[in-house]
Amino acid sequence: MSATTLTGRPSTLWLAAMPVVFVLLWSTGFIGAKFGLPYAEPLTFLFIRFVLTVLVMLPLVWLFKAAWPRSPRLWGHAAVTGLLVHGVYLSGVFYAIQLGLPAGLASLLVGLQPLLTSALALPLLGERLSRWQWLGLVMGLVGITLVLSGKLAPGDGHLFAGFGLGALGCVFASLLAISAGTLYQKRFCAEMPLLTGSVVQYVAAGAALGIGALWLENREVEWTLTFMLTLAWLVLGLSISAILLLMALIRRGAASRVASLFYLVPPLTALEAWLLFDETLGPVALLGMAIAIAGVLLVVRTGRGPDTTSTRDS
Repeated sequence: MSATTLTGRPSTLWLAAMPVVFVLLWSTGFIGAKFGLPYAEPLTFLFIRFVLTVLVMLPLVWLFKAAWPRSPRLWGHAAVTGLLVHGVYLSGVFYAIQLGLPAGLASLLVGLQPLLTSALALPLLGERLSRWQWLGLVMGLVGITLVLSGKLAPGDGHLFAGFGLGALGCVFASLLAISAGTLYQKRFCAEMPLLTGSVVQYVAAGAALGIGALWLENREVEWTLTFMLTLAWLVLGLSISAILLLMALIRRGAASRVASLFYLVPPLTALEAWLLFDETLGPVALLGMAIAIAGVLLVVRTGRGPDTTSTRDS
């Protein structure tokens, strides 16, 4: 047995695979929503998920002896970020999927976050965009127009096949929230510890969604095997494992590789939704997805631009 194995160090193969595993985990968040929503309303579903996530993360904080945010102000900033990047973002996505928006399309729409973040950074942070980044913004707009045009169904008396404007409104609210949350996190949470900061974010988002569930929903849950397995996956696979993977990647300087692979999430989600739910996108929609993703990559990879990655959950 080699020394590398004896010391418990990850193999070179595992180090190379970590970013890919992370993105694969991330892409299943939208699929989890599709599986679980028949058994619980969106805010109730997310409230239960966040409570369980915090209960699992607190022992990890103790195990890793993670430091908490150093000041009350940083705690407040972490809470605001949590409300945006977990609370509003996820509840919008979950409501959109409940209203019939395909999981692959939801993933693509919120995947445009770097485009909107870049556009907002211009007036809010004073950051200039290069001509290539402007081209990327235009490509993203053209791409998403093509995707939505592939879902037009005026002959059925509805604007889009399978979903309405309400679903689009929810997912665009998610897009605005994750974009605003990313800028807020960049501006105010640069010193926030990832693990304990995530706990603060989940607590803040869970409290808000719990109040929303009391106010807006019946809070009825069907504790079927499918729902419990989905909930376990979302908590352990995404909210815990993916965050720990992200921490490891950041420590090893591989976060940029994750940022590059993030833009594979929409096509991965679309493939998973096709395999599991028979969700399909036509040729025009697939072309639009490719153009939109190329636009996102152009915005992120050219010029300095804003840091458009975040620790959002899925």
